[in-house]
Parts: sequence; C-alpha cells; structure tokens
Amino acid sequence: MFMNEHEICQRSDIPGYDSLEGLALNIRSSWNHCTDTLWNQLEPELWDLTRNPWAVLQTVSRDKLRAKLTDPTFIGLVNELVKSKKDAFSAPSWFAKTHPNALLKTVAYFSMEFMLSEALPIYSGGLGNVAGDQLKAASDLGVPVIGIGLLYSQGYFRQFIDKNGDQKEFYPYNDPGQLPIKPLRLPNGEWLRIRIPLPGYALWLRTWEVHVGRRRLYLLDSNDISNEPIHRGITSELYGGDKELRLQQELVLGIGGWRLLEALGMIPEVCHMNEGHAAFVVLERAYHFMKQTKQPFDVALSAMRAGNLFTTHTAVSAGFDRFSPDLIAQYLRDYATTKLQISLEQLLSLGQMHPGDDFNMAYLAIRGSGFVNGVSQLHGEVSRHLFRDLFPRFPEKEIPIDYVTNGVHVPSWDSAASDELWEESCGHERWLGKTEELEHIIRALPDEKIWDLRNRSRTALVDYARTRLARQLAARGADAEDIEKAKTLLDPNALTLGFARRFAEYKRPNLLLDDEERFLRLLRQKDRPVQLIIAGKAHPKDGEGHALIRRWMEFIFRADVRASVIFLSDYDMVLTEYMVQGVDVWINTPRRPWEASGTSGMKVLVNGGLNLSELDGWWAEAYAPEVGWALGDRKEHGNDPNWDKQEASVLYDLLEQQVIPEFYGRDQRGIPTRFIAKIRESMARLTPQFSSNRTVREYTEKFYLPAASNLLQRSANGGEMAKQIVAWKRSLEEKWDQLQFGECKFENGQCQLQVQVGEILPKDIEVELYAEAGTCKMQYKGAVSNNPHAHNYQTAIPKDISREHLTARIVPKHDRITVLECPLILWQK
Repeated sequence: MFMNEHEICQRSDIPGYDSLEGLALNIRSSWNHCTDTLWNQLEPELWDLTRNPWAVLQTVSRDKLRAKLTDPTFIGLVNELVKSKKDAFSAPSWFAKTHPNALLKTVAYFSMEFMLSEALPIYSGGLGNVAGDQLKAASDLGVPVIGIGLLYSQGYFRQFIDKNGDQKEFYPYNDPGQLPIKPLRLPNGEWLRIRIPLPGYALWLRTWEVHVGRRRLYLLDSNDISNEPIHRGITSELYGGDKELRLQQELVLGIGGWRLLEALGMIPEVCHMNEGHAAFVVLERAYHFMKQTKQPFDVALSAMRAGNLFTTHTAVSAGFDRFSPDLIAQYLRDYATTKLQISLEQLLSLGQMHPGDDFNMAYLAIRGSGFVNGVSQLHGEVSRHLFRDLFPRFPEKEIPIDYVTNGVHVPSWDSAASDELWEESCGHERWLGKTEELEHIIRALPDEKIWDLRNRSRTALVDYARTRLARQLAARGADAEDIEKAKTLLDPNALTLGFARRFAEYKRPNLLLDDEERFLRLLRQKDRPVQLIIAGKAHPKDGEGHALIRRWMEFIFRADVRASVIFLSDYDMVLTEYMVQGVDVWINTPRRPWEASGTSGMKVLVNGGLNLSELDGWWAEAYAPEVGWALGDRKEHGNDPNWDKQEASVLYDLLEQQVIPEFYGRDQRGIPTRFIAKIRESMARLTPQFSSNRTVREYTEKFYLPAASNLLQRSANGGEMAKQIVAWKRSLEEKWDQLQFGECKFENGQCQLQVQVGEILPKDIEVELYAEAGTCKMQYKGAVSNNPHAHNYQTAIPKDISREHLTARIVPKHDRITVLECPLILWQK
C-alpha cells in the first residue's frame, strides 16, 4: 500500500529532520564535503548516482529516517555538522574585517546561468561556471552578493553519443521537488509571484530560493499555472528557441529580477550584469528611481548607472545578443511610453549605433553602467576594440573598459587528496581571506608529496572513467564484451592528457587530429604510453560542432586507438571534477583571441595538473616556461588553415620533445623531477592568482565599493546630483561645436596654445597634449586680452617625445563623469 501525501509530509515531524533539511538545502555541501557521509548512509546508490542531498532526503523512507535519527551516532554527527555550519557562517569574514564601515550592503548579481552543483542543472558552461564560482567565493569572503537567475524546467540539453558517433540531445525534466530549492513565500504563506506585462497579457513568474553558503540565489520561472501554455515554456530551456524566446527570457531576468528584489525589500547599491543578457535591469532600475523621486528617465538613468557594473565575456561582435527594432517595439513600446515616459525611438537608441540598427544588449548595458570590464587582460584589449564605435575618435587604449581576470572556486574543484595536501600545508582558512602568502608555503612541498598527489588523483580519474564509459556503452547498446573491456581501459600510471570543452570550430578541438598517424605514434610508445580523455558538447544547432565530435568518434572507433583515447559523453560538473583533478596535462587550443578567459585550465592548478594551451584568455597572462607549455606567438592569425597546421605541428613537437620526456624522466626514487618542478611552481604561483577568491576581492575593491559610493552620492536628495550632471552634460553637448583651436607655438621647450571656447566655461574642459607614449594636461593661463572667448594654455614639452608626435586635444572635465558617460573629444587638425 502506498502512502498518501499527508503521510509523506509527516517526515518533517520526525525529530531531527529539520536539521537534515537545513544541511541538504545548502549548496555549500557541493564544496564542503563533510556532509557526504550522511547522504551515503541514507541512500548510497542514489547518492552515488546523483550527488544530490535533497533528492536523497526526499527519496529515503520515513521508517529509515526515523531509525537513523534515533541512532545516537548518526544524530551526533548531524548536530556536529549543524554546529560547524553555524560557526562557519557566524565567523568574521574577510569583508567584515577589511571593510567594516563599507557603504556596500547588497550586490545583486544577474546571470543567465549559475553552475553551483550537479544537483541543480541550470547551467551550460563557462558563463555559469564564473557566476557560480563567484557566488561561492562571495560566501567564503562574506561579500554581500545575492544571485538573480532563471530556473529552467529542462535546463541545457543532455548529450548522448550513438553507435555512429553522432551526438543526440535530450531534455529531461528538472523536477523542482528533487532540486535543492524552496519556493519563496510571503509571511501569510502565499507563494511570492512576480507579474511582468508582455504584449497583450501579464506573465506570472514563480520565485525560488537557493542557499549558497551564507549567500542566496533567487530564481524565476514562468511555469505558473496562470500563464498560457506557450508562455509557461519561456523558461523551459537554457539557450534554446528563437530570438523571441531569448528576448522573453531576458525580460524575465532583467525586469522580473529587479521586481523580485523590490518584492523582497532588497534594493541593492550595485547591480552586476554578468553579460548583456541582464541589461533590461538598467531600465527597470531607472523606473524604480523615477517612481521614488518623480525625476525624468534621463536623470534616473544617470543616478542609477553609477551603481551598475557590466561584465562582458564575448570576444567577437557576433556573440552579442541583438534584436530587431520591430521585436523590441512589440515588447517594449508600451513600457517605454507609459513607464519610462520616453519615446520608443529614445529607448531603441540606447541599444543602437544608428537608427534602424538591431538593438544590441551590450550597448544598453554599457550605456547604463558606471563600470565595464572584460574577463582577462587580453580580453580587456579585445573588448576595447569591439566597442570602439561607442567612443568615436578616442584612442583604443583609452576606451573605458577595464578587466578582472576570471578565477575558479578552488574548494569546488580540488580532489580529496589535493584538499588534504593544501590543508596540511596552508591551514583550514586558506581560501577565506588573502591568498598571497600561500605561494611560498607550496614552494616548500617535497617532491614525494606532490608525486603522491598526482598518482592518487590520476588513479581516481581512471577508475571513474572506466565506470562511466561502461555505463555509457551499455546505454548505447554495446556488446557485453565491449562493456567489460571498458572496465579495464586506461592505465593509472600513464601520462594522461585531458581535453574537455564546448565543441565549436573556433576552439579547434580537432587540432590533435591534424596528423592522425603521428598522433597515434605519440600515444602508442611502448615504454612511454600516453592516453587522452575527451569530453564536450556541440550546440544542438551547430552542425560543424557535431561533425567535429563525429570525427573524434571515428578516430576512437579504430582498433589501434581504443585503448588510448576515450570520449566521455554528457560533459557535466561531476565529470569536470574528476577530469580536472586527475589529468596530468590539460590541453586547450582556441583560435586567439576568441577565448575571452577560459576557466577549465584554471581548475587543474590546485590539483597539480599542468597546462598546454594557446596564448589566449587567462593563459596569455599566466604562462611562463616554469609553469607549463604554450602554443602561439601572441598574434592573431584569423581562420587560417595553414596557421592551424603549423600550430598542430608545434603541439605534437611539445608533446614529443618536452611533455612526454619530462613525465617519464625519473630519478632513482622513480619521481619525474623536472615535471614535478613545473607542477610545484604552477600550484604555488597560479592557484591563488587564478582563484575566484582573488577575483571577488578584486571586483569588490575595484568596482563594488566605488560603485556603491557613487550611487549614494548621485541618488541623494532625490537625485539632485544626477539632475545637475544631466544638465551639465546636455549643455556641454549643445555647445561642443563652438570649441576651436587657435594659434599653437612650440618654443623653448614649451607648448603654448589658444582655444576658442565660445560659451563653454574653461573649468568644464581639459586641454591636453597627446602622444601615444603619454598625455600631459596643459595649464590654464587665462583669457586672451580683448577676446573673452579665447583662452591660453601652456605646458612643458615632454623631453622623450618629439614634437611631430604631439597633438593637442580637448575633453570634458568633471570630477563625477568619465569617458563612459560623456565620450566627447576634439582633436587639433
């Protein structure tokens, strides 16, 4: 006889259940594994398959729960874990100790996806990885960040490779009852639902809460029974559907996300947009300020942009979301005219370079932000180039786009063996504050400990890969003999290479296959075997990506290859963890400069893995000969097949002449000392530098704290400062054409210049002498006699710059406005 719903719910009446529920519903368990033993005791098979504490707790029988929660040993462990969690959350954090009087109280981090745990599959890859790892680091450091995202009922697709080597896509249902989330409820118990108007109907959004350590992630989904069936599917798939569906999702994220914050009474000082998908929050936040202050839209935008940060991850112009003006008009015409009280044309201009252009979400984000950044040093340069049209006539290096290089949440990606080694060496709180002092500690590690770490981690990967491949083959309908052989493939002592990422042409995943026979010889050396584990998905609509996977499968199907190369399908967080923990060398071959940052190679650092990568993204600033190997010449070669062939040859050379000899060059102890030396330096130098601990501290001090201060100043007194700024900027723009250069003299090491300012006040402009090597401000020397509109300026000529390389220019001067907000400039002809 089955239990009814009332009987099932009675499990919450079991003494001790609430404590278990609190542990199961906190994603902290995905990086602090001290609760693993609880779930393994309750439902070991389900735990092994899902690593989902909440699913285990929902599945286990009431009788077993009651028995366990009356077992003194079990309940003692539960109480100990609850106390440990409470102590961790109440301990003084880095943020509280370092910035005790900060004006910053809340940062709302908007992202289309968050990769937090395999138990919550609402992510695709890199963008979600960055968002999830930064939210976890914010918890560790006590930075007051909350996440805003979408709950996808199907998420990103799950991958299956069939007998022919073709990728098939499946979309299993994400049952909310099996996910570590809870509905947000009002004090009276009613489910908090958010209403946003769309053309001809109101869309109702359900709301959910996820505990991420001491932080929170709030999710919205459209699968509300009040919605029309077609609209209930708006949040069904991540990166699925057509342009209209994408626009609907981005309206839900930006406008719905802000309205959720309002409903929760959590009005942030800073809104951090992780890519342009969330840019509609710029509009809704301004509307919120308009309602509060009765200020017009331009003043509200000026006030609120001070507290907005836009992080772009896109390395090519085609990667930005664009929507036709007609589609924007269909969805936002009424919103513009009735809410924002501006014309549709004014709204469209925020996302266009020219009237009639498609509406670019990145342009809206830039025009609505006080800070903009790329995600690596190189990507900052690439982004300045991509957005140069928004800042006409400015030198590219002066375009106001900064960078913060991504990092990974180290506790989420280290192996048990790695965690043990780092804790023993650096202490329990090594990732809870500054990490700079860790470098010298790791450099002192003996060879034996590092080599033991590598052997244990590689063996764990081989064991997992065999099990997963056998299960994969069984699902494919393979012969029993092939399934059994899979359980013995790979060698836990062989040099193990890893290659896992999205299969897209620009990532060049098939570079290793440029010369199949040479690659095979490299793999099959009798005394120095090499093995390769591959994983990755192609976008469902990317036929070229599908073909790249198929070619790898054709290679792997060869009888002389099967023992050395395996493809593990359905690349997810669990597989990622095992791969980055176990591989000896991580290979990455993107076409520069198309990888904005990359994070997969960062994950191997803490585990003693080494990188062999293109000098692109993060590796362009991380690489040194002491820490790994590099491809490329730090130049861009476009989509050049000849260059690809050259780099493939270099890749084989590096493997044959450096990587393999160093791995197998053992001393009398059987330890590869040259290989270990690289590992030690990579672990010491790069792990702290490319951790999300450093990244979040940098975001906090470089952007969050200044943005909070700027916002509070601009929004004070009903936005009085913002009102003055708008008036000042409008006046300057109207009069800018009155500026003219007059006589210019170079003599006695000085430059003297006259400027006709018209009705512009000299205090509102900066006159500069510009050269590529540097710029110097010219001193104001007063008005020209008998001509009140002409003024004199003077400066010493830099000794190291020749006169012909100097050009005078004029830019706005205001201590509260940057080029980002007022990109005016006049050059001397």
